[in-house]
Amino acid sequence: MTKQIVLITGANSGFGRGIAMSLAQQNYVVIAGIRNMSNKANLLEEADKLGISEGSLTVKKLDVTLNSDIRDIYAFIKKRFGRIDILINNAGYSQGGVLESVSDTEWEKQFQTNVLGVASVTRAFIPMMREARNGKVINIGSISGKAGFPGLAPYAASKHALEGLSESLRLELKPFNVYTSLVEAGSFKTGIWEKGIAGAPKTDIEDYRRLMAYMESYARQMTERAEAPEKVIKLVTDICRHSAPRFRYRTGKGITGAILIKTLLPWSLYERFVLRYMQKS
Repeated sequence: MTKQIVLITGANSGFGRGIAMSLAQQNYVVIAGIRNMSNKANLLEEADKLGISEGSLTVKKLDVTLNSDIRDIYAFIKKRFGRIDILINNAGYSQGGVLESVSDTEWEKQFQTNVLGVASVTRAFIPMMREARNGKVINIGSISGKAGFPGLAPYAASKHALEGLSESLRLELKPFNVYTSLVEAGSFKTGIWEKGIAGAPKTDIEDYRRLMAYMESYARQMTERAEAPEKVIKLVTDICRHSAPRFRYRTGKGITGAILIKTLLPWSLYERFVLRYMQKS
């Protein structure tokens, strides 16, 4: 059986690293895109410990915000394999901070990685899949794409944008037997929220101090209570195996209930519930 060719972005850590290792251990050839090549040796060392053969995992530089990196990795895959079967858009980060304190530059960087990076990488590889009448695009989303949390407006906005992008892409490509899937992940031990809040711009505005202190505590607690990322890794691996995967997959403790509550409650009740919860904490 011919091994499928997979490109995954943001493979240095978290979900991306785990997914890359999982697929490389199975019947896939994985190209792991990482932004910082100083981490390549560590990645290959782990692969060696897991018994992954050299031909099953290739590490390449890929900063999704750089067109030159996208062109280079496209040229590599085109020359080496002549096709791509699965693209996993995983690269992303969380920019914390209340809207009043987050600069235009910080907003732009958030969207350049979490939204425009997904669009740019996907656009580069669509022709290969469309012409082959075969392929999968798997976008790693978040519960933040369904519910905006205070102190995380840039991240929530970027993940809401990813939802719309993914829905449109699914409808555009399905006629060509190219399936787009969106994974909406809850809280997992990747530290993305905690890093986002920790990296929030400091504000001297007294009105926001209680909110940001609450969000720091909340993000820390969520990270401590969160599930291990293996559930997401297994889910993405299963999607890769599926010949015709569905569009939306949700995973994580309480995510379905949380989305259901927000969907069913009138906004006035929902915001009262959230604000009261924050005030008590």
